[in-house]
Amino acid sequence: MSKYTILHFPLFSPPLCGLLTALICCCCCRQTAIAQEDAVLKNITSHLAESLPEEEDLSALTERLSFYKDQPIDLNQAKPDQLKELVFLSALQISNLLRHIRVNGKLKDILELQGIDDFDTETIRRILPYVTVRPGQSYRGLLNLRNLLHNGNNELILRYGQVLKRQKGFDELPGSRYLGSPQKFRLKYKYYLGDQLSFALTGDKDAGESFLGSHSQAGFDFLSASLGLYKNGRFKKIVIGDYSLQFGQGLSLWTGSSFGKGADVAGVAKKDTGLKPYTSADEFAFFRGAGSTVSVSKDIDITSFISFRNLDASLSKSSEAEYSLTTIGISGLHRTASEIRNKGSLRQTAYGTALELRKTSLEAGLLAYHSSYEHQFTKGSARYRQYAFEGKELSNLGFWYSCNLRNIYLFGETAKSVPGGFALLQGAMTSISRSFSAVILYRNYAKDYHTFYSQGLGAGSDAANEQGWYGGIHWNRGTRWDISVYADLFHFPWAKYRIDSASDGADLMGQISYLPRKNLKLNFRISIKVSEQNLSSSLPVNPLAKLYKENCRLGASWRLNSKMKMENRVEITQFRKGNAASTYGCMIFQDADYSPLSSRFSANIRLAFFSTASYENRIYAYEDDVLYGAGSGLYNGRGFRSFLNMNFRLTGRLKAWLRYALYFYPGEEHTGSGLDEITGSSKPEIKLQLRYQF
Repeated sequence: MSKYTILHFPLFSPPLCGLLTALICCCCCRQTAIAQEDAVLKNITSHLAESLPEEEDLSALTERLSFYKDQPIDLNQAKPDQLKELVFLSALQISNLLRHIRVNGKLKDILELQGIDDFDTETIRRILPYVTVRPGQSYRGLLNLRNLLHNGNNELILRYGQVLKRQKGFDELPGSRYLGSPQKFRLKYKYYLGDQLSFALTGDKDAGESFLGSHSQAGFDFLSASLGLYKNGRFKKIVIGDYSLQFGQGLSLWTGSSFGKGADVAGVAKKDTGLKPYTSADEFAFFRGAGSTVSVSKDIDITSFISFRNLDASLSKSSEAEYSLTTIGISGLHRTASEIRNKGSLRQTAYGTALELRKTSLEAGLLAYHSSYEHQFTKGSARYRQYAFEGKELSNLGFWYSCNLRNIYLFGETAKSVPGGFALLQGAMTSISRSFSAVILYRNYAKDYHTFYSQGLGAGSDAANEQGWYGGIHWNRGTRWDISVYADLFHFPWAKYRIDSASDGADLMGQISYLPRKNLKLNFRISIKVSEQNLSSSLPVNPLAKLYKENCRLGASWRLNSKMKMENRVEITQFRKGNAASTYGCMIFQDADYSPLSSRFSANIRLAFFSTASYENRIYAYEDDVLYGAGSGLYNGRGFRSFLNMNFRLTGRLKAWLRYALYFYPGEEHTGSGLDEITGSSKPEIKLQLRYQF
């Protein structure tokens, strides 16, 4: 039956009046629910951005949440791999939830979550739009043409963006320049039939890339597609096209987003989701081919996959006319002649198998996969690359586990590369009480451990050449106080980039949130990072100097009324290298969010001032954007930053977003650098997005 049914009654009759009143109430309730759910998604996105790399693409995470908003998870029937896709839940919270249901029986009301350890008010508020305790109405039927056409759900997204001032790279320069147009285009189409089938298509063109050029695919520089089939007999998953793989704690094989250190201290324990279709626009972190997960028994699954891809690489030609390389290109940008030449220049073949055991209180897995490359990897002459991967063939093995021992959650992974060494991670989390939890983690990554697809926790950029201890605690008292603290002590046994010998460091963070009133939230955060770096670059082996980075943040958010929400923040950074004088940076912003509960229109705006003495004092802050486009903005230099986001519900199926953003640097003759340089003191940018659901 349609969501909206039209009935005809005599004009002004009592039944008609009653019906109109009911319809108005239903529409208002529906608009209110939509507005509240959008606010929850915005809250989750800003929270996630704190624990992800600054340039991370959040779209895949938020798209999955949008799916579960339409197809809520029945908590009484939920499997661990489903709950892991609710990215704001920690592994400890998932473990506590499943144990509570196992011991006390099925949940009768969603509010019973309040009685589960580590489920605070904020977590419950975030989870409500995506779960239920009653069996859903997800479609289950034959996969025939009639059902595909009449019972599926479609979503089409078109996005356009552009910097409104001409950048230097688009001029007719004698050297390197952008060969394409300044517009950004993105197309995303998604289809799903209940929990049985999904299809996704993504086309993406970055600024400076050619559209409809000789090296583009169907007009786009990047084109990705995936078809997923689920719950077909023993085949739990079959994915054809582009897919991602996430196993264990991310040491041996993990593609896509991964959370690191942040205010969610328990987030360091990863939640692997195995095989899943790839829907992001990131042009590196995926495989292309086919994969499947087969249930060989009640508790054992086998995932097998094969992939054929052409990766970006800058190749060097030897005197023997053989090509070699040192690193793989991961930017996905193909704007200049050299970037276009590097596109798809390295052929990769990868295949492997993972065996997973899932018992009531134990999960464990074994993984083996091999990757082969067309051209030879070389170490190069840099000291820090002495133990880098060399050759054309690389094999990786991994073993991981997680288990519950009463109120203690243990997790870990051991990985081995061939050629190369071992990587080890071991951790434990516990809910000491309903309001207090703690986590401790140890890691040891050999300097000759090699993998191109890892997301293991660490202070470095990859899971190699590192040892460390991490500890964190989280405490909340009712609905008013929430405190998180972590400390990470690390050691690099060998040289790293701009570090010519072994070095040590520490990363400390503390955050306090306080709700004096229901509509007011205050928070304070301080973080300190101490590391080492070459004092200069004039010697073959340079002496090391201490680096000190401190960051202090004070913020507040409050609701003026049912339509307006305000948020502001003051942030200060300090940086010092060795005995040099300290440099400072600061940023202050004011946000205003207008979201009437029953309106087709909503908007938010930011006005920020920032002043940083050096790039080391730069500040990142979450910025709201069009749907699936949010991320962190960079505040560096001295100037102002402002953006305005508006979204319009044009019809029941069509929604539009408009964004205008501006950097303004008073007194500057140029902004940006290199080919992105702009004449003048401002950098304006516009973005338009349409979404049609049918």
